[in-house]
Amino acid sequence: MFSQLDSKIKQYLVVTANYWAFTLTDGALRMLVVLHFHQLGFGALDIALLFLFYEFFGVVTNLVGGWLGARIGLNRTMQIGLILQVLALLMLTVSVDMLTVAWVMAAQALSGVAKDLNKMSAKSSVKHLVPEDSPGKLFQWVALLTGSKNTLKGVGFFLGAFLLATVGFTNAMWIMAAALTIAAMVSVMLLKQDIGRASFKPKFSDIFSKSQNINLLSLARLFLFAARDIWFVVALPVFLSAQLHWDAWNVGAFMASWVIAYGVVQGSAPKLLALSKAKKKAKAKANTHPAFHWGLRLTLVTVLLAMAMAIQGEDLSYLDITLIIGLIFFGICFAINSSIHSFLIVSLAKADGVSLDVGFYYMANAMGRLIGTILSGYLYQYHGLLVCLWGSALMLLLATVLVKFVPSPKLEAIK
Repeated sequence: MFSQLDSKIKQYLVVTANYWAFTLTDGALRMLVVLHFHQLGFGALDIALLFLFYEFFGVVTNLVGGWLGARIGLNRTMQIGLILQVLALLMLTVSVDMLTVAWVMAAQALSGVAKDLNKMSAKSSVKHLVPEDSPGKLFQWVALLTGSKNTLKGVGFFLGAFLLATVGFTNAMWIMAAALTIAAMVSVMLLKQDIGRASFKPKFSDIFSKSQNINLLSLARLFLFAARDIWFVVALPVFLSAQLHWDAWNVGAFMASWVIAYGVVQGSAPKLLALSKAKKKAKAKANTHPAFHWGLRLTLVTVLLAMAMAIQGEDLSYLDITLIIGLIFFGICFAINSSIHSFLIVSLAKADGVSLDVGFYYMANAMGRLIGTILSGYLYQYHGLLVCLWGSALMLLLATVLVKFVPSPKLEAIK
């Protein structure tokens, strides 16, 4: 059946499967590191610092990786990402006494390079697999790729907690390294086209975007993902474990379920936006910038969640229910926002050397995660989860204002 498919669909399926395999191990690795080192007695800020190089080298990789992909092709950068992730996993198979902060940070740095090479390559490839006059299909394919990736990232969280509880940290690293090695070998055999290689030889200075729209969208993306990670990446799982006394299995299962649902909503964003438009009667509302409109909703949800936590104060009786309800609405609004942003960058990027624009954009994405991760550990350790939420609301407001100045796609084109 695979051999009978259109060549572009084949390539899209291979790219997506590659991205899925990588994302599964990446999600599991993040949960394993957070929970394992929390069990070893590391504080929230120490755990956040373990991801410092992961996020920092993601910033560097997206800039250089976009340039590299335009020169050698996106299939090669994608495969390099898989190999580097295998090496990062193997670095963490050493004995416990060798798992120092410096060593884990180095392994996470390698994983950060690997992840963003793989992500940039996958997102950029879609631009070449969809006709230029089909923005609706482009949005659907980008949403499906991104949504399915995040669903599997949630499965990875669940897998990480499961592996930690059953086979332990070291054996989990070996299992994931073996699985990813197989995925890399399959990718080399099936992904044969030099997707994304530019018709010109881009200069290294071309890594910086010269487009005002892409610069604005990138800055909005930075604040959007900093707003998520400032409370979600370190503060929330540590809060659930330390304050609400959830065990590692419950924390992992909850985080996994949230991210899986988030990915499903993200993949369904084109249909949800089309349905939303069909229900609008007023012309003014129909022409509302979708990213701006959903950004306002996300900001409001975050403010309401922070207010609900503030009202409850020191009473933890119903705080878990408050967080779960708040996270449901936060996840829905954030998923749709992220999906629209991802479509905007692929749509606005130049087709020739697309990875240059996409790489710059995801550099801002990685910078946002870096800022959010450090602030998550620092603010939680010294001020608590509530301050993390207020910081998130402020960043979301900034992201929403910035995206207002980026040209909006017509909803008719993305339904």
